[in-house]
Amino acid sequence: MQNFSFTLKNQCGLARTGLITTAHGDIRTPAFMPVGTAGTVKGMLPESVKATGADILLGNTYHLMLRPTAEVVAKLGGLHKFMNWDGPILTDSGGFQVMSLSKLRKITEQGVTFQSHLDGNSYELTPERAMEIQHLLGSDITMVLDECTPYPATEAQAATSMQLSMRWAERSKAAFKERAGYGLFGIVQGGMHQHLREESAKALQAIGFDGYAVGGLAVGEGQDIMFEVLDYTVPALPENKPRYLMGVGKPSDIVGAVLRGIDMFDCVIPTRSGRFGRAYVAEGELNIKNACHAEDASPIENNCTCRCCAHYSRAYLHHLFKAEEMLGPILLTWHNLQYYQSLMSGIRAAIDAGKLQEFAADFLERQKD
Repeated sequence: MQNFSFTLKNQCGLARTGLITTAHGDIRTPAFMPVGTAGTVKGMLPESVKATGADILLGNTYHLMLRPTAEVVAKLGGLHKFMNWDGPILTDSGGFQVMSLSKLRKITEQGVTFQSHLDGNSYELTPERAMEIQHLLGSDITMVLDECTPYPATEAQAATSMQLSMRWAERSKAAFKERAGYGLFGIVQGGMHQHLREESAKALQAIGFDGYAVGGLAVGEGQDIMFEVLDYTVPALPENKPRYLMGVGKPSDIVGAVLRGIDMFDCVIPTRSGRFGRAYVAEGELNIKNACHAEDASPIENNCTCRCCAHYSRAYLHHLFKAEEMLGPILLTWHNLQYYQSLMSGIRAAIDAGKLQEFAADFLERQKD
């Protein structure tokens, strides 16, 4: 089995294309990872997700540790076999979900104790346990346990949170079971403060990771601030390792972050939007529930190659949502995932051709949001 590795191919400004090699295959970067939180991309068969062009999926430690448990998944052959996905899988360590979903959360030096949002039972998640869970799942890319710094936070709060995350990162690295084809990523924290972000990036590099994520963004700060944080955080990260912006985002977020040197993304937006009747198109978003689509025989997007656009009209999709038929969200989710993967393919081609600035300018000019 090949070692976990990242190979840079081409650069255009700060943006770059590359290839991440893992135990379960290669990931072309920049890459968008569809979110399969509980071991499934909602409404999609794994082969349908692969047909959109996705190389890698994201799963989640928090959700899978609660149900069906990592031990059950391991007993049944690991997450790849369990969910019938033979490509790479990245698992988020659960820190964000503990912050956003759990009840009665208590953070100590040891880890975090919390009540499950499902049944109220108490659990403890430590860096060591997070590594154990992700090992049981068989994650190709494991994420360290971190505390997702809330927004807004004072500089003192952000510093205390970041420093705890760095101590947890060191413990995560010590507990991670290294083996060929599997990697561990550190997570940069520090709120909206440049010196804290730079301190975090330096601390993580001293520990040494296979990739570096930027966490604590897309938490309500707005795109301008997010880009500002990336402007000073990305240069503090090593060039020879993949860079992952967690939980991002809208298409314009992705284009702007790629321009700043980010390689990997994940977000629930394309699947969640599909479930609520919103479709992504070249001009931005459209709401298929709007009456203007009731008799429209055209597809969501004329040049889209997804199964939805190849076979179904806007009028039919409008009908499905009005009738509350489950096929409607499935088809729109398929389209949105295809849209995101087509965007990433276009970005990679533009970088390789040295024309990303032109691609980005044209893309953003057509977007209505």
